[in-house]
Amino acid sequence: MANAPAARHTLDLLTLLARHTEPLPAGAIARELGLPRSTTYHLLAVLRDHGFVTHLEEERRYGLGVAAFELGSAYQRQAPLQRIARPLLGRLVDSTTHNAHLAVLHGRDVLYVIEERAPGRPLLVTDVGVRLPASLTASGLAMLAELPPAQVRALFPHKDSLVQRDGHGPTTVSELRRELTAVRARGYAVEDDSVSAGLSSVARAVLDHTGHPVAGVALTFPRDGVDDAERKRLVAAVGRAASTLTARIGGVR
Repeated sequence: MANAPAARHTLDLLTLLARHTEPLPAGAIARELGLPRSTTYHLLAVLRDHGFVTHLEEERRYGLGVAAFELGSAYQRQAPLQRIARPLLGRLVDSTTHNAHLAVLHGRDVLYVIEERAPGRPLLVTDVGVRLPASLTASGLAMLAELPPAQVRALFPHKDSLVQRDGHGPTTVSELRRELTAVRARGYAVEDDSVSAGLSSVARAVLDHTGHPVAGVALTFPRDGVDDAERKRLVAAVGRAASTLTARIGGVR
C-alpha cells in the first residue's frame, strides 16, 4: 500500500505526456499533476532510466520514450479490443438476429476488424479487413462524432476529401459537420443505403479512458424489414454493447 501513491503518480505522469502533442517542461508537469518539483524530477528520472521517458536536454522538456511505444505496440499485437469485443458481438447477434460488426478508424476510413454474421441474413461488403469511407458508414460517423472538431477538420479539410457512393454521403464539409451534430444529439449514428442498397445500420462509438473513440459497434439490417419500434430496440442493443465494451477496456462515456 505504501507504493500505491507512487504508482498512481507515475501513471498520471505518463498519461499526461500521452495527452500532449509536444514534450513538456518538468515545471509544467509538476503544476498539472499538483506534485512537488522534487517528486516530479524523481519520477522523471526513474522513467527515463527505464526508457519510458526521453529528456530533451536542449529544450529542457520531457516526452514519451521508446519503451512507451513498445508497450503500445504490444497492446496492439495482443489485440485485446477484438478479444473482449468478439463475445459481446456474438451475443448482440443472438439477441437481435442481425449482422454485427466492429470497426476502427484508419485515417478517413473505417477498417472492419470483427464481423459476426446472423444466420439467414444478407451477405455484407463489410468483411474483416475491408476499408470504407468513414463518412458513409454508421460506425464511422459514430466515431467521427466523438472526435474534437479540429481533428475532424484535419481529416476533412475540404469537399474533395469526402467520398460519395452511388450518390450517398455528405458532399460538403458543412454537411458532414451537420450530420455529426445530429449524431451527437440523438446519441447514435444511422446510415441508410449508403453502403449497400436496401440495408441500414445503427452504431455507437466505443471510448477509451480519455474519451477518444477507439472503435464503433454497429448492427446492419434490411431497411424495409424493420419498423420504428424494432429499430429502437436495435439502437438500445447496440448502445448496451458499446457501453459494456467501453467499460471493459476502462473507457469513459
